[in-house]
Amino acid sequence: MAADQPTIVATSGGFRAGRRTNLEFHGLVRHAVDLSGVHGRKPRLCHIGTALGDQRWFNADLSEAGQLAGWEVSHLNLFTMPPTTDVPGFLREHDVVWVGGGSVANLLAVWAVHDLATALRGAWQDGVVLGGVSAGSICWYLGGSTDSFGPELRVITNGLGFLPYGCGVHYDSEAARRPTIHAAVASGVLPVTHCTDDGAGLVYHGTELVEAVSERRSGGAYVVRRDESSATAQEEPLDVRRL
Repeated sequence: MAADQPTIVATSGGFRAGRRTNLEFHGLVRHAVDLSGVHGRKPRLCHIGTALGDQRWFNADLSEAGQLAGWEVSHLNLFTMPPTTDVPGFLREHDVVWVGGGSVANLLAVWAVHDLATALRGAWQDGVVLGGVSAGSICWYLGGSTDSFGPELRVITNGLGFLPYGCGVHYDSEAARRPTIHAAVASGVLPVTHCTDDGAGLVYHGTELVEAVSERRSGGAYVVRRDESSATAQEEPLDVRRL
């Protein structure tokens, strides 16, 4: 099975602490699996942990979360080398590709070396649902704010651009996120920018934003646009469906 159209779930969430495991898959990852349309067998999720340097301990936590959920979880590690010479084929074997958080700047640099953008675009167009959290959200857009370079946020503009917008993550939990996004949009460094509070996610069909969702009782989502007459950023809250 595959999603009936190219689908991305870009989030500031997806995991939670487990009762007997370090991690469990939370509502946003489960929603991505639901959108893939899989039924009659175990869902197949590919985790890409480049932004954390392919930490094997974190891979183990997600594999354990997969066992708990009844899913097949595999990992596309790029350190020290990819697991296959056919990365596009490897990705297409899965229902969902979920990209973890960490350094989006390092992620994009490593992906460029391996031409992963081409493989991911092909999987997306073939109906594999793409998703992720934090760095794994920003990567799908033209750019966004990041702490990849240090505690002072900077704006990157070399995202994959599957989604023709800017991205703001952790919008409610890190004080510098909102003003950094507003400044980038007001100055024209970022275009119209889509933002998520912790626990919230945005669902796209093709490049169209179709829904904002949250795995928490709280957690909002927003669109930030430049007002040309005043050269300021204007923020609009979105309706959010609680999963």
